[in-house]
Amino acid sequence: MKITAVASMWICALFALICFGVAGNGLFSTASIADPAERELSYGYVGFWAFLGAIAMIFGILSWMIKEGKLGEVE
Repeated sequence: MKITAVASMWICALFALICFGVAGNGLFSTASIADPAERELSYGYVGFWAFLGAIAMIFGILSWMIKEGKLGEVE
């Protein structure tokens, strides 16, 4: 199955938005956690989802660069 650079760019953008949404939701809900150990675990999950969003954003940017021909000639 072939995925074009344009489709990959949009899929990465959608996945990054979902990941950053989960991270933001987790970050804003940590204020209601009373147990400090659970709060620290929540920060770990927030960091994981933010990391996934950043990776998706990087691959989306690379797909955009491929689409524009900035990494080589478009075939």
